[in-house]
Amino acid sequence: MFTVFAVEGYFSLIVEVILLGVKIFAIVACLTYSAEAYTAAGKLTKPAWAIILGLGLVVQIVMVGAGPINIINLAFTIAAFVFLADVRPALAGLRRR
Repeated sequence: MFTVFAVEGYFSLIVEVILLGVKIFAIVACLTYSAEAYTAAGKLTKPAWAIILGLGLVVQIVMVGAGPINIINLAFTIAAFVFLADVRPALAGLRRR
């Protein structure tokens, strides 16, 4: 029998899996560009982004069950979205001629 709490649990699990996918995509995208590209784009260095996104991924995995909406997970999720929305397009723009 489905209750409100069961629906909330399933929804929370779906959101958590989606955010895990976003963080995995962000860390893989981060590691594909060279360190010189980050400097040329005027963004934070590659090791800094790799540490931020890697910590976010580890926190997401360790805190499985704590829910996607806690302050630490939320901060790292925002960092992943900032990387994907700002840094990744700037790095990709360097490859185009």
